[in-house]
Amino acid sequence: MSLRFSANVSWLFPELRALPGRLEAAAAAGFGAAEAAWPAGCPAEELRAAAERAGVRIVLLNTPPGDQEAGEMGLAAVPGRQAAFRQGLGTAVRYAKAVGCPRIHLMAGRVPLGADRAAVAGEMETTFIENLRYAAGLLAQEDMIGLVEPINNRITDPRYYLNTPHQAAAILEKVGRPNLKLQLDLFHCQIMDGNLSRNLETYFPLIGHIQIAQVPGRHEPDSPGELNFPYIFELLESLGYTGYVGCEYAPKGDTLEGLGWLRTYWESRGLQHGGTSKAAV
Repeated sequence: MSLRFSANVSWLFPELRALPGRLEAAAAAGFGAAEAAWPAGCPAEELRAAAERAGVRIVLLNTPPGDQEAGEMGLAAVPGRQAAFRQGLGTAVRYAKAVGCPRIHLMAGRVPLGADRAAVAGEMETTFIENLRYAAGLLAQEDMIGLVEPINNRITDPRYYLNTPHQAAAILEKVGRPNLKLQLDLFHCQIMDGNLSRNLETYFPLIGHIQIAQVPGRHEPDSPGELNFPYIFELLESLGYTGYVGCEYAPKGDTLEGLGWLRTYWESRGLQHGGTSKAAV
């Protein structure tokens, strides 16, 4: 089965300022799905209307990052911020419900400024597990999936708490809730661990969403870099992956011109522009 791709409109089409315009651009480029970080400043009604006009599904949103001016980037694992996390989660669930989004990335957050990672690791894991169990219950009421994403601390975010798929899998096992899954961004996974084929095979039962970008530049999949995406796409197909592949990368130039890799993928699978079967048209 061919893969389904989602345009991350927090990254793609930066030439357009507003998310609704980016959604429409994504649809025009052939995407049937879109995702975003926390859509601050864009009312849910406006985003939903734009998605409906464009014929695009919103498939993933993040929880609010917290106080970004204070350096926060997620709250789920941050000790002392449980109340703020739960408040933000409630806001995210209401927003996701309003736009018909079934998945929420529960951002773990950063090791507190000035703290030693090893010294606070146990307290942060305990906080994370407690918050994830709370989140799983709230999300289950709305038939939604919660996702945890390891983010590399070598290049992107040195203080981020959750860094590897191994760490994420261990925490998900301790939480023990079926509606919590792994969001595996191959950019971060390659930087932290490599061994992508084995990691995809090992953690496949836990994976609820995948994101892609070339390494190390974080640009288009066919830009120069370490990852062989035609092989990775074939591997995901052979594993039977039916979720979305989120395009979370920084375009090197014009977004549309940089989507040649996606048009090539569709053509190689005998699909129309937009990923629909030619036989079905």
